[in-house]
Amino acid sequence: MFPGESVSFGCHINVSTGWEYLWYKDSNQLTVSGNKYPISLVGITNSGSYTCKAKRGSDQAFITDSSQAVRLEVEGNMPKPSMTQQPDVNKVYTGESVSFKCEVKLSSGWLYLWYKDGTPLPINSSSFNIHNATSSNSGTYKCMAIRDKTTYSTEHSDSRILRVSEIPVPSVKLVTPWLDVFPTERVKLSCVMNGTSDWTYTWYRDGQQVLADGTVIFDSDAATLSISSAAASHRGQYSCSGKLKSRSVSSTFSSVQTLGVYDTKPRVTLMQNPMHNVMHTGDSVSFSCHINVSSGWEYLWYRDDNQLVVSGNNHTISSVLRTNTGSYHCKVKRGIYAVQSQAVKLDIEERPLAYITLLTGWSEVFSTDSLVLRCRVLESQDIWNYTWFKEGHPINFSLSEKHTVTPENDPEQSLYTCKGIRTGRPSYSKTSDSFHTKNLLLKRRVLLSISGFIFFAIIAIFIGCIFLRFIRKPGNGEDKPEETELFLTMAQLKDRDDALCPLVQYITDAELNASSKKEADENGTISDETTPLPISSQEDQAVTSESHDTTENNGGLVSFKQ
Repeated sequence: MFPGESVSFGCHINVSTGWEYLWYKDSNQLTVSGNKYPISLVGITNSGSYTCKAKRGSDQAFITDSSQAVRLEVEGNMPKPSMTQQPDVNKVYTGESVSFKCEVKLSSGWLYLWYKDGTPLPINSSSFNIHNATSSNSGTYKCMAIRDKTTYSTEHSDSRILRVSEIPVPSVKLVTPWLDVFPTERVKLSCVMNGTSDWTYTWYRDGQQVLADGTVIFDSDAATLSISSAAASHRGQYSCSGKLKSRSVSSTFSSVQTLGVYDTKPRVTLMQNPMHNVMHTGDSVSFSCHINVSSGWEYLWYRDDNQLVVSGNNHTISSVLRTNTGSYHCKVKRGIYAVQSQAVKLDIEERPLAYITLLTGWSEVFSTDSLVLRCRVLESQDIWNYTWFKEGHPINFSLSEKHTVTPENDPEQSLYTCKGIRTGRPSYSKTSDSFHTKNLLLKRRVLLSISGFIFFAIIAIFIGCIFLRFIRKPGNGEDKPEETELFLTMAQLKDRDDALCPLVQYITDAELNASSKKEADENGTISDETTPLPISSQEDQAVTSESHDTTENNGGLVSFKQ
């Protein structure tokens, strides 16, 4: 029993009449008379074992044996039914069957009431079945129980939410991002069902089921189909269907994906622009790598079999260097499949250098105020036109190799450069080194003036020496023979014994003049040029000694001339 229910006990004896009834609970007599003992609202305290006896007479009363005991159990709480669902999932798919069951595990004699979204359903049994579920069966379900005799009702069961969904349609996805492949290339397709893993899949090609073989491989749920080496037999329209792992629910077919397999491998072409076998430093060149079919390719670039850090199907060198010389090729790749192009040879030569020379000569610096510059291309036999630049800006004159700088057209005396241009290859040269015209005429004039001054000074000194030689007086009134040479050879010294060397004569005269001057000073007289000079230093003594030696050599200087 449950709190609040009512119960009634009755005591009956099968013979005679005039009986009085005694009631006992757990062997304790109750203050109740009559053959019925009602309890209108039972509680926990009413739990126990109930018996009764019959008594007749007063003095020597006859009392029957106790009746059988009736055990009354009163639960402490109101019962709550439990509701179960099969299949035990929150979401079912259209067409499936669902059953609910409501149960009170204590006692018996219950009737059951069902509710959907709070609305009673016309069902009194303990189970409730839905066959061929549709989306209209979605909702919140619960139940409760009542006593069929006491109308005692339980609490409501916990609610169960039922969602009925349409069976999803699978879709075929590309794992490899292309559907046209080449022989031996790999292909991978996947069958996706709302991103869940509750399904297993079946694959079809052109409506026929695809089975695993040496080149076709499935994963554990067949969610992925892999072709390790594509062939013509793998061409076709691929689709898939799904089946729920835990229940007998199958989807419809997916949409198809068409897989194409080419008969031959692709052709890769490498193109160069401009298409010159020889390029010159500073030129721009670009390479393009083309493949004739399909898409999704990755491009790899190589020079002399060394991979370059370049992406995309174009490789441009904006200003080539000698180090860019080499053999170029490209390779297209997707997955592990790759095809290589033909090689293109690129030769890089150094671009010829222009240079500037000054045509205005030294002899013209005093007769002109202009400078004539000439531009040439170094070590080139080709015919060139020339562009001149002043301070980096082109001069809009003729294309001549010569350019004249005057104070009128260049009062600021600027930096000049030039460059050769032509219609052939190379079409232009390197720009020359800069030529600075600042004060060039003035500097040349100053240098020529200084050089002229030095030249005329040397001539003047030479003429002066000759002049002094002829106007000098001979010593001691002797007529000196005219000498053609200052220094005599050994042969001439042997032949000449009549006169002293002019230098010895000069030194001897100096000695005499110094002596005369000393005597004059001592006597208070003024010396003249005939007065000998005194020798007061070691150097003078050395000169005197040398003069004596000279005298010993017949009065002449010894020459090394042979």
